[in-house]
Amino acid sequence: MFTDNRAHFKTDLLLLLTAAIWGFAFVAQRAGMEYIGPFLFNAIRFALGALVLLPFICVLRKKNRTPRAPLKYGILVGLILFAGASLQQVGLVYTTAGNAGFVTGLYVVIVPVLGLFGGQSCGKRTWGGAVLAVIGMFLLTTAGSSRMLSGDVIVFAGAIFWAVHIQLISKLMKQYDALPLAAVQFVCCSLLSAIFAILTENLSFSGIRMAAVPILYGGLVSVGIAYTLQIIAQKRAHPAHAAIIMSLEAVFALIGGWIMLAEPVSIKGTAGGILMLAAMICSAREQDRVRRSAGL
Repeated sequence: MFTDNRAHFKTDLLLLLTAAIWGFAFVAQRAGMEYIGPFLFNAIRFALGALVLLPFICVLRKKNRTPRAPLKYGILVGLILFAGASLQQVGLVYTTAGNAGFVTGLYVVIVPVLGLFGGQSCGKRTWGGAVLAVIGMFLLTTAGSSRMLSGDVIVFAGAIFWAVHIQLISKLMKQYDALPLAAVQFVCCSLLSAIFAILTENLSFSGIRMAAVPILYGGLVSVGIAYTLQIIAQKRAHPAHAAIIMSLEAVFALIGGWIMLAEPVSIKGTAGGILMLAAMICSAREQDRVRRSAGL
């Protein structure tokens, strides 16, 4: 029992670190788009994330006996990742890093709801959290301009894909090796982003140079490290429980946007954020109850 608790604690720490990295990544993502478009930003950062993993895959290939996921699964996860990352990145053009963090965090409610289709139970606290989340999102998105509202809606669409991504990763990680799957999804997402960047954006080497620091953080840290930590941690964590901890990226995004980008925080927006945080806590308590009753 002690060993199991210790393993769960380590898993939770990995997920919390992932949330912190992702939260501050909202700041980097928004800062980077001062110089280049959202698809080019994603194309480069996910390519960097894949490159980070290659040495580790080569070193661990002979030591790891876990089978590799078929290529089709890596591509499928990559398509979902591309949809979520693209919608989030485009939405950040129109809204603040703090808003984007909180709206993205709604996947903590979406994940258990999606779990209903897979036979996973969804208790009263989760439904109560869903109601609070909807009210909170309304307050948050109507606190700014109509431009911010459109950005928040786009980011929310991305949150649905993040929820699907979490559910799918949770299932695949029970059977397959984490690092090769992560690398394939990064490459897939990078290639699709590059295609869209070529078709829709003005490509500029000077813009890439000026956005170098945000790109490096977004690629090496947010993608190469955090997404991989997510996949490794989800080998043991329940998908809804993982979503709860990772949704704390919303808090880190708000803090980062306020400190680094001087983003204003209105009373109405703060109230919306508090309600959304309450929604996450409600869902967290319900999922912890389910986890304890199942002996996980």
